[in-house]
Formats: sequence, structure tokens, C-alpha cells
Amino acid sequence: MISIKSDREIELLKIAGEIVGKTHNYMKQFIKPGITTKELDDLAGEFIISQGATPSCKGYEGYPNNICVSVNDEVVHGIGNKRKLHEGDIVKLDICACYKGYHGDSAWTYPVGRISKNRENLLKWTEEALFEGLKTIKNGSRVGDIGYAVESFAKKHNLGVVKELVGHGVGSNLHEEPDVPNYGKKNTGIVLKSGMVIAVEPMLNLGTADVCMLDDDWTIVTMDGKPSAHFEHTILVTDDGYTILTKR
Repeated sequence: MISIKSDREIELLKIAGEIVGKTHNYMKQFIKPGITTKELDDLAGEFIISQGATPSCKGYEGYPNNICVSVNDEVVHGIGNKRKLHEGDIVKLDICACYKGYHGDSAWTYPVGRISKNRENLLKWTEEALFEGLKTIKNGSRVGDIGYAVESFAKKHNLGVVKELVGHGVGSNLHEEPDVPNYGKKNTGIVLKSGMVIAVEPMLNLGTADVCMLDDDWTIVTMDGKPSAHFEHTILVTDDGYTILTKR
């Protein structure tokens, strides 16, 4: 069931979102060659706890770590381990925090040192695709409008749009209704109403849209081994637009 959040819920969701944004800002300083993905996971978990929240990912459907750390061709749900980051990598941090029972959720893709022009463009265009989707949001618009905007922008830049993974509602559960795909048709899908809170999260590939899951039953990678980028904000639908709850 899709819920309209109360004023109290919105306040708690704002605090959860602020903690996620602060965690992203805190983590940027550590993203450099030589650090391991597990070290990034530990640092993020410690910071979230220092802010009076808990890592939402920890234990979610059995997920073992504090955040998702995905490198290069890993699209989402990468599990931090002994892997070291290298110059030229791109790394996705999908950070979720729970504050007094309510969640914030935001993913961002970061360059490790200097990266290739193709990867620069992938990051730039995927971030822009996120905001193209957000532009469509207001009371009375529809979920299909978001997907259409994201997909149209991605196709213009010849990027593969991952369809197996979608955005979602956010509240007292990390993943709630409605689904928010990164593809679609205008004027279709659930009607958005003021007070809804959703996560919009384009996952775009430098190659094809095809993905598969690794043997760890979590990490999703591109089938062709080409890099993928992921950008996500949790937003509140308002009468005339939206408010980003996970500002960085």
C-alpha cells in the first residue's frame, strides 16, 4: 500500500535523509587508491552510528554489511571486502540510514583519482539523468513520467538502462510501494501525491543494459563487463515539485 506521510513521519524522514547526506560528504575524503571496499564500509557504518542512526542495509534480507560498495562493472549491492581501489576506478556507495524507525537512501558514484573520459561522461550523464527524472515530479504527476525522462536522456547518450532494478517508496520500511522504474511512458503509472516519499535511482551502463547476479547472491554486474553508474536521492513529493531529503 502506498502511504502519504504524516508531518511527524516527514520530520523523521528528513533527519534520516540528512544523516545519509552527511555520510556521503564524510566518505568522499577516503575515496582514493589503496583503500579497501571493506574499509569504506566500516567507516560509513561507524559514522552513521555516530549520528544516532543505524545502517539500514545491515541485515536487510540477510545483507551482511553496513552499505553497498560497488566498483566499475558492479551495478549495485557490492559487498565490501579486501579489494583495493585503484586509480581510474569508479565506486558506487549506496548508503541507507535508519533514524527512529525511518529511512534515508541515497547512492552516488565517485571517481577514484583520475578516470577516463568515457567514465567521466558516464558519471556526468547518469547524475543528469537523475535530475531529469526529478524535474517531472509534483503532486498529480505520474511514475511513468519519471521513467520516461530518465530513459529518454539515457538513450540520447547511448547508455544502457538497467530494467531489473528500480527506485521505490521509502518510509518506515526501506523499500515500499510504489516501484519507480527508470523507463516508462508519459502519463502512465501511479499518480504521485503530496506527502509521498520515493527514491529515484537511475542505474545506467556504458554498454548494454544486460546484467546478472554473482554467486554471492547479492552483487549485480554488467554482462559485458563495462562500467555502470548509480545516482539516487530520496525525495518528498510536494504540491508544486519535490524536496530532496538526502542532500549532500
